Amino acid sequence: MLKRAHHLLFSLGFLLGLTFPVYGAEPDTFFREQVAPILQTKCLRCHSSETTEGELDLSSAAGWLHGGVSGDLFDANDPDASLLLEYVSGDDPMMPASGPPLTDDELELVRVWLSQGANWPEDLQLSLPGADLNWWSLKPTEVPEIPTLIKAGAVWARTPVDHFVYNKLREQKLSPNPEADRRTLIRRLYYDVIGLPPTYEEVEEFINDEDPLAYEQLVDQLLNSPHYGERFARYWIDIVHWGETHGYDKDKPRPNAWPYRDYLIRAFNNDKPYERFVREQLAGDVLYPQTADGIPATGFIAAGPWDFIGHAEVPETKTDGQIARNLDRDDMVTTTMNTFVSTTVQCGRCHDHKFDPVSMEAYYSLQAVFSALDRADREFDADPEMAEQRITLAAEVLELEHQLQSKHQEAMDHAGPELQELRQQLAELESSRLKEQTSAFGYHSEISKSADTEKWVQFDLGTETAISQIVLIGAYDDYNKIGAGFGFPLRYRIDVAEDAAFTQGVRTIVDRTETDQANPGARPLSFTLDETARYVRVVATRLIERSSDYHLALGEVMLLGEDQTLLSVAEISSKDSIESGERWRKQNLTDGKYYGAFNALESFPAYLHLLNKEQQLLKTAIPVEVQQQIQQSQEALKNKKSELATLPAKQKVYCGLVYSGSGTFTGTGNNGGQPREIFILDRGDVGKKLKPVSPGTIPAIPSAAQFNLPEDHTESDRRVALADWIVREDNPLTWRSIVNRLWLFHFGRGIVDSPNDFGRMGQQPTHPELLDWLAVQFRDGGQSFKSIHRLILLSATYRQSSAYREQAAAVDSDNRFYWRMNRQRLDAEAIRDSVLLLSGNLNPELYGPSFQDFVIKNPEHSPHYEYELYDPTNPESFRRSVYRFLVRSQPQPFMETLDCADPSERVPKRAETLTVLQALALLNNGFMLHMADTLADEIENESNEPESQVQLLFRKVLQRNPEPVEQELFQNYLSQHGLANSARLLFNLNEFVFVD
Repeated sequence: MLKRAHHLLFSLGFLLGLTFPVYGAEPDTFFREQVAPILQTKCLRCHSSETTEGELDLSSAAGWLHGGVSGDLFDANDPDASLLLEYVSGDDPMMPASGPPLTDDELELVRVWLSQGANWPEDLQLSLPGADLNWWSLKPTEVPEIPTLIKAGAVWARTPVDHFVYNKLREQKLSPNPEADRRTLIRRLYYDVIGLPPTYEEVEEFINDEDPLAYEQLVDQLLNSPHYGERFARYWIDIVHWGETHGYDKDKPRPNAWPYRDYLIRAFNNDKPYERFVREQLAGDVLYPQTADGIPATGFIAAGPWDFIGHAEVPETKTDGQIARNLDRDDMVTTTMNTFVSTTVQCGRCHDHKFDPVSMEAYYSLQAVFSALDRADREFDADPEMAEQRITLAAEVLELEHQLQSKHQEAMDHAGPELQELRQQLAELESSRLKEQTSAFGYHSEISKSADTEKWVQFDLGTETAISQIVLIGAYDDYNKIGAGFGFPLRYRIDVAEDAAFTQGVRTIVDRTETDQANPGARPLSFTLDETARYVRVVATRLIERSSDYHLALGEVMLLGEDQTLLSVAEISSKDSIESGERWRKQNLTDGKYYGAFNALESFPAYLHLLNKEQQLLKTAIPVEVQQQIQQSQEALKNKKSELATLPAKQKVYCGLVYSGSGTFTGTGNNGGQPREIFILDRGDVGKKLKPVSPGTIPAIPSAAQFNLPEDHTESDRRVALADWIVREDNPLTWRSIVNRLWLFHFGRGIVDSPNDFGRMGQQPTHPELLDWLAVQFRDGGQSFKSIHRLILLSATYRQSSAYREQAAAVDSDNRFYWRMNRQRLDAEAIRDSVLLLSGNLNPELYGPSFQDFVIKNPEHSPHYEYELYDPTNPESFRRSVYRFLVRSQPQPFMETLDCADPSERVPKRAETLTVLQALALLNNGFMLHMADTLADEIENESNEPESQVQLLFRKVLQRNPEPVEQELFQNYLSQHGLANSARLLFNLNEFVFVD
């Protein structure tokens, strides 16, 4: 018997191309050399000591003997009946759950091992293969030869894409489906390319068009539609997890995030070359600063969530602040590498990647690229010509300021030693001011969304009173670590009047409204006057920015009489006030308590006297001609600044930038944009720094991982270097990644069905030659998105029917080899947009700020986004869903039910579920009810005949006429339940919700 078995093994070895010694080897050797590699590559991804799916660990002898939830994998009495063989063999093997099944050769080796007793050396511990550059995605892209097809294949194929697909089908003994009918094709194209349905008339015209190029012309028409950019931008938004709130605990809104979304729409509509597209998003502010897209594109860097508390409320010197910034850089790195090169580098934050060539050093080198950046609003000019004009005027203003500074220095020289002595006395008095950093309680207005909102505080002296001096002292906010001068207006004036309403005898006695004023910080601003008035009003005409809003704050206002004594104020009023306990209230403005108050009460009049004397000396000691020159320079500067101020205000975009802040959130801008030093962190612990790293990337391209920048390089040089590395012609990841995303966009699954992970933990390509051919075509053919879209859309593969064939499904149940077109459910946006369009409500306006379909509560602290309080019939929300304001913490219930992507997560591929909740939402959601009502109204305006109404309803919603049986059924239903309810039924049909 043993002799016969050896003859059998020899025969099998001969047939499989194996030598006899393999089978005749010692069991230990046979397992180590032949079986262990199979388990490593095909099983350990899911069944190891770290990932024990089904409670099965195949990394050790102990794990093998223990088995899993299904029991023992080895049957010693009947090895061929072992559970392991049952899982990995057969026409449709259960395992591996992902990736290609075991080959016939591999199955035979496993059978032989089991027949020998399934020996596993106790000292052998298996792990996934080590990281190297021999993995498929890291090999150089090559131009594969287009397979030659004969007979049926040659007739079927329309583009080179089909040659690769048909060749793979033939290997699997499969054949493609016939082409779909024209009604199906036009609906498929419309939804796929622009996310909207065609009209009944467009469908009929296409069906009856005898032009053999009708399909090609329709493809071109849709790719040139501005709605294409809206459709594809929404897909990209999923990938980069862009949202319009911060996420985390305080999910504050980002009112200026939308220009990045508009950038995406423009980029796709204009078919921006991919190399430029990548460069702009990583370093557009330095590579293309004068263009309309350069700065908005860097919204990519800030697309993800941001920990407001960890950045704005906790100093960077604290551990929690360092953790927040470490995680923030991790998000930037992960999003960049997932998006552009389909690589999961984030494992490197705590340890070397176990499966891919990503060391901790490589990961932290990538963090160093972004180490100078934070997330905040940045101004930009949407019009390049306006930007050029603004730059020219700003340069002229700077030159005039230098001239004025020179004139002032000349004036100082004329003032001589007396001025120096005065300033020495002022300095001595300054030293007597309180040094404690205690908060000076003062006045704080309500928040405004615009800088040009007037705010005022008013003082009633009780009777007409002589006023010799008014002193304004800025607030000091130590609560938020902002410091002196908090909330002091950029422009302001002081008015007096005869009545409290300021309607009679109004005069302006101090005017600082022409140009922005420097913030005084802790130094009092004194105005010498000779006035008599009862009512005095300090009016802020341009507010200072706080973070993303504006307000007025003052610490103290002193009104002095003829003898330099403080005047008594009968009443203080204001346009508005937050009146927050003792900390902020109007009454604090005259309480004598402010930051930097003098220790000795008598010191303040002396201080004011010296300030006035200084001002008088500067007026009298300077020659008239110098004063005239200063006045002329001031006038010229004022005019030039006015000219600059008349230009349209810049837009803002929330993006990655070198931020200059105050208080807790300072950024690196106050340090000249010097990048933070980045260290390898032991297990990702910010308290355990190992060695510092230089900016670099992963070793996907030999000898290109370190950027080798000069010592005096800027932070932007780092981002440019990373962008250069990504778009290198020899970067094998970049070009495969993007064409795989384009394929997934059209077919619902990628050639690599793990679009963010081309590593060992991801999927392998089903059609590697096709992937490389598309990558090279894209890279070397102008990097045009639309050209690849067109190539795919014109293919016979894309144009197949989605009809199910049982025999084909038995071989390829998941349609991995594309023997038919995948039937797909409309995504949430396409459903919502279609209902808006079909009901006649869609506002097709492109671009601009997002609409908010919620009511926001507590916007200044921890906002709540209340969708149920919003009126779904409000026309302001009738724009396409790509313009919907995306909230991270509280998703829109209707859209979430329909599987809309979560902006807190990177979503390279939408989930597609079928639930009862979806049907209920389509039937009963307030938005759907209103759309059904307006569609019914529109149809009733066209016809009052039930027969015609049913026909119109079918034409609008399904773009076809009803079948006779449908006509009869719906007429009966309409007569009982009305036209609006009939519309709701059609909106729930699979024919509406699915694309074949």
